[in-house]
Amino acid sequence: MMELALPAEFRPNEFPAASREQWRELVDAVLRKSGASYESLVTRTYDGIELQPLYTLDDALPPYALAPAKQGWDVRQRHAVPDPVALMNDLEGGVTSLWLALPASSLERVLDGVYLDLAPIVLDGDVEAARTMLRIYDQAPLLPSQVSGNLALTPFGEALDVIKQAQQFPELRTVVVDALPFHDAGGSDSEELGASLALAVSYLRALTDAGLGVSEAFAQLEFRYAATADQFMTIAKLRAARRLWARVAEVSGVDVPQVQHAVTSSAMMTRRDPWVNMLRTTVATLAAGLGGADSVTVQPFDAAIGLPDEFARRIARNTQNLLLEESHLGEVIDPAAGSWYVESLTDSLASHAWSWFQEIERAGGFSAARSLVASRIAETWAARSARLADRSDPITGVSEFPNLTEKPVVREPAPEVPSGDLPRVRYAQAFEELRDLADAQPERPQVFLATLGPVAAHTARATFAANLFNAGGFATPNAGPTKTAEDVAEKFKASGAKVAVLCGSDTSYADQAVATVEALRNAGAERVLLAGKKSEATVDGYVYTGCPALEILNNTFEFLAIKESKGVER
Repeated sequence: MMELALPAEFRPNEFPAASREQWRELVDAVLRKSGASYESLVTRTYDGIELQPLYTLDDALPPYALAPAKQGWDVRQRHAVPDPVALMNDLEGGVTSLWLALPASSLERVLDGVYLDLAPIVLDGDVEAARTMLRIYDQAPLLPSQVSGNLALTPFGEALDVIKQAQQFPELRTVVVDALPFHDAGGSDSEELGASLALAVSYLRALTDAGLGVSEAFAQLEFRYAATADQFMTIAKLRAARRLWARVAEVSGVDVPQVQHAVTSSAMMTRRDPWVNMLRTTVATLAAGLGGADSVTVQPFDAAIGLPDEFARRIARNTQNLLLEESHLGEVIDPAAGSWYVESLTDSLASHAWSWFQEIERAGGFSAARSLVASRIAETWAARSARLADRSDPITGVSEFPNLTEKPVVREPAPEVPSGDLPRVRYAQAFEELRDLADAQPERPQVFLATLGPVAAHTARATFAANLFNAGGFATPNAGPTKTAEDVAEKFKASGAKVAVLCGSDTSYADQAVATVEALRNAGAERVLLAGKKSEATVDGYVYTGCPALEILNNTFEFLAIKESKGVER
């Protein structure tokens, strides 16, 4: 066989070694040209972790065995109404386990015809439902070892008797450590992890106090975490969770790995342009699988609106089917292992989460520290809300690239999801409330785009301004190509608008802004803004990248005297 030798200039081992310092010098040189600093490339998470723009071998960490050796993951779908047809459609369509948030009285009917040895059942914390499920298992033609799933109980009070009764089924778990409420309240990833550890330890204490051995107590637990569209953060979070729990097990003198159930985030889901949720849940599922989750639940794209229809359920389960059967994601153990970035992020998350866990424990454990947990998460939600409000954290289809002509998706109301003492939030809620307010008006409120010069001169800022005001539900008619201030003012007057936004280039602002603002005011403009950060013209405000978008939208509603209570103009 002929061997082809590369010329010397293409042999990688003969390239001169480049240092981080050399790279930094080149980057700084580029940044100086735009007046930016290296810090603009560093992202700080809500946990205070600084994400660097470059990771190298210098950032490598000692290897740590994180992922279990398994083939794929369990495809688990949630059902909140007793619909046997929907259950069977899921099972026949690739779902491998069922998460049933159903009353005890409906279980026998909906599970009629379900092969319980092939489809594990996970309940939702109701003691009576757990008792009913145990009775169903007793009556089914199953060996005790064929029963699996989770009763999902909270191990206090009368639930402890049910947990003891369930020990006849060695593969059946009885307790879910549900971290979703911490995430759904707006908490950070390390807050979700640390609080879940504290909650799990409180459960271990209750189980061992009730007479279970330490290994038996550990074997009862399954952890439930949120998977988001932040791919690398989700991967790192699930890896860090296993590492943290392994440490708790080590201190407790046992070797019981963490079992994880990842659920695509409710907080990231939108009611507006809900089709984009399919993309969010696909990325989240990818991350959950790569992060090593044992079970994954994909929320249907319309879950934030109401009860999902069959199409939404089908897309949700096929998201997992595709990633498992076509992309073969489940065939590689811990594929992110060795990535300098992911390993560093995993380590940082674990460190922050462990510190938070220790703080909760010093406060007396989870039960005693509920107010501490709630206040810390509220602080994070406030910080997150601020970034959502200025669109530093953009929401596609809502705060960015909204579609005012979308047809609303209507669904039957879904049962409320319990969240304990914590609120339940969605990242899109503030912008969606404004969209609802705008839609409720007899005529859609509008903001006129006073475009200066030809299309090429104003399109960038006009597009930006339209995007911003559309996020609040405002129509944005524009003047189109113009030559004079009078052209702009005439088209503004014909629009019937009261608010105008000047949109043009820096050159057109210097030449025409002052005259155009005056012409607009003479034409009846009661409020004139400018797309940009400065101008010689006297305007009432500015809109620009990073501006307080939500505040500007709210102020515009208030200026137009549109009130929220009745959705009509005063």
